[in-house]
Amino acid sequence: MTEATRIARRRALVFAGAAVTAAGAMALRSGSLEAQSRDPLPQPDRPDKAAFMERAIAMRDVAARAGDQPYGAVIVKDGRIVGQAPSRVVTATDPTAHAETEAIRDAARRLATRDLSGCEIYASTRPCPMCEAAAYWAGIARIHHGADAADAGAPRLSRC
Repeated sequence: MTEATRIARRRALVFAGAAVTAAGAMALRSGSLEAQSRDPLPQPDRPDKAAFMERAIAMRDVAARAGDQPYGAVIVKDGRIVGQAPSRVVTATDPTAHAETEAIRDAARRLATRDLSGCEIYASTRPCPMCEAAAYWAGIARIHHGADAADAGAPRLSRC
């Protein structure tokens, strides 16, 4: 990865409100998400569906500016964002690094638990079957997607 790409990524994350500190920037350069997960997440002024969806869309824009697929997601618990992520499928060369699974991973690290019961996911688009299954297994209570934060209900293993 070139220095220009690293700088563009860091600027994109800061612009999206990802609160990248010096430690977070170092984590992004090294590829480690652990240090980034310790950074506090900025919270919206108004903790409502629209604000959470705005953050998911900001994460989508981060992904697009980084050269990845344009998807973003946030995890919310008790009116607070506890995890967020852009898609990293292309940039991490990981076919499972969809925004929703990355946001679930981020929330699990930040909360130090794999049980995300009581959490809700806000995704820029409707999650694919893999991401919905991940939300199901994590215990996510509800899925909201799209610009209008449509409520898709509780995640299920199969919608077929």
